[in-house]
Amino acid sequence: MFDSFDHQCMTLALQLAEKGMETTDPNPRVGCVLASQGQVLGTGWHKRCGEAHAEVFALAQAGTAAKGATAYVTLEPCSYAGRTPACAPQLIEAGISRLVCAIHDNNPKVNGGGFAQLEKAGIRVDTGLMKQQAESLNAGFFKRMGENKPWVRVKLAQSLDGGIALSNGDSQWISSAASRADVQKWRARSSAVMTGIGTVLSDNPALNVRREADCRQPMRIIVDSHWRTPANARTLELDGKVLIAGREDVEVPAKLRESGAELLPLPAEAERVDLQALMHALCKHSINEIQVEAGATLAGALIAKELVDEVLIYQAPMLLGSGSRQAFGFGPLQDMRDRVQMKWIESIHIGEDLRLRLKPVYGSA
Repeated sequence: MFDSFDHQCMTLALQLAEKGMETTDPNPRVGCVLASQGQVLGTGWHKRCGEAHAEVFALAQAGTAAKGATAYVTLEPCSYAGRTPACAPQLIEAGISRLVCAIHDNNPKVNGGGFAQLEKAGIRVDTGLMKQQAESLNAGFFKRMGENKPWVRVKLAQSLDGGIALSNGDSQWISSAASRADVQKWRARSSAVMTGIGTVLSDNPALNVRREADCRQPMRIIVDSHWRTPANARTLELDGKVLIAGREDVEVPAKLRESGAELLPLPAEAERVDLQALMHALCKHSINEIQVEAGATLAGALIAKELVDEVLIYQAPMLLGSGSRQAFGFGPLQDMRDRVQMKWIESIHIGEDLRLRLKPVYGSA
């Protein structure tokens, strides 16, 4: 069905889509290439939410040459008008003869509607080319649309013997400067950065993206069952949106009400915020992808509830010795069948550290 030129064009479309990694949220990252007879006629990528989609830029560049051409798109063209006009009708009007698409859009507002419009207009639609790469590019968007939950990535720095801090809580710095700079990239692509109240009280983190150039700041989320966040916490004094999630049956202090943070009261479970309810609530805020930078309590609770999709570890060449704090506070387990198995995604060197990406495989043991 697909030849080498199809693969070449879709590879380019995916590379274009990746340019929007840090800017399109909460929209998906999408790239488009228009080509005919072995020639690329136009390219485009979605740059920011509320602005033109990838297909619009590619069509504008191709002009009248788009008639009879093939459009290569990393995600099904939208079939409804939102902040911008629908893309499927524009492709039809331009007169393309074929659409090659990596993956369908599981947004209920689309969900095959774009393909149906194109096919009804007599345009050949071929799907599935480089589907896995396209799905990975927008894992958070697909999960939010399909499961009403965001994609959750837990980030941590640890020693070779598994410690994330000394017994007294000191953890600055386990990872190298290169690793800490790399973390900023993962924050920048996220819809939100989440931590727990324990980390706020002990470390007073900023949780923002620290770069010289202006960039989109992800929402900062504090999971704080008893509303203990200090009104002068560092993260509350920075630009950008802060959301504090706490128990709905616990009174919020007046100073916190006046802090400027958005307060999200939620049901309680075992004396803490119901994390399942939190995830569903965050989808109402159009949160696709969360980076969790927290201590063992919150990280362990997320793992125990099978809410973690990916673990990002910066492993430093050092030993912290006995008594050092561990990354995930769940257990103790009494049976190896209850362990949480991990699947390797990648391992690369970042400065002096080893960056590991893993996916929990729940129930595999």
